[in-house]
Amino acid sequence: MTGFAQVKGQVNGQLAFTLSLKSVNHRFLDLHFRMPSDSDGLEMKLRRLLKEKLARGHVELTLSLERGASEGFALNRGLVGGYIAAFRKAAEEFRVGAEPDLNAILRLPGAMEGSELPESGEVDAAVLEKAEEALHKLNQMREEEGRGTEQELRQRMAHVERARRGVEQHRHAVLEAYLEKLKTRMQEMIAAQVEPERLLQEAALLVDRSDVSEELVRLQTHVTHFTALLDQGTEVGKKLDFLLQEMNREANTLLSKTSGLAGEALKITEMGLAIKADIEKAREQVQNLE
Repeated sequence: MTGFAQVKGQVNGQLAFTLSLKSVNHRFLDLHFRMPSDSDGLEMKLRRLLKEKLARGHVELTLSLERGASEGFALNRGLVGGYIAAFRKAAEEFRVGAEPDLNAILRLPGAMEGSELPESGEVDAAVLEKAEEALHKLNQMREEEGRGTEQELRQRMAHVERARRGVEQHRHAVLEAYLEKLKTRMQEMIAAQVEPERLLQEAALLVDRSDVSEELVRLQTHVTHFTALLDQGTEVGKKLDFLLQEMNREANTLLSKTSGLAGEALKITEMGLAIKADIEKAREQVQNLE
């Protein structure tokens, strides 16, 4: 599910922070962090919290620290001096007439030192408290999208069930079409003096292909199970995805049994294709559900 949340927090009078969470659709839980250096311990705590609250999605967490405007900064003389000395030594060795760029030097990590940060425990506690708030906001947005997705999935299942009933009403056309094929085939094989065992095998094959009742019953069962899972309102994304795979398999079998038939039986093929289209669209949506 997609969503976005941003919260701001304060550690003390001189240090504030902004925490952002962004989630997009993904089959599994995929976490990415953008945080200040030396915050490995806090990242582990945040990772644990997100795994407890989220089950699916590509989730990006961004944490930025904001120092107060009145806080003083000092030059890290050892780092800056070492860089300038190394630059001039390299320029002399390679006979390059150049001077180091102070703007570039000051952008080096650690070149400018502010006052010391608060204890890590104080920062962690403040960030984790706000992370709970951000997760609540994120899940509210994801739940709102989920309600829309659930409504669409129910509509897709209604379409599948309507088409399934249509196939059932026209099932006699398939039987009649295969009966004609069976008569023609048997006449051809009798004229060619085919062995009786081969005749029986051919007849059994055509009879088996003419019956789509099992596929229709299983489709109905899967649709009923699908809507029942939606009614539960719990984590059902993977279960729904499995059911849709089974429904797609039944639709493929239905189409394979009715391929090549003409006349009224052709309507079954059209309905079978409509069933497959709704199943595929439902599978796209189910990938987003938890």
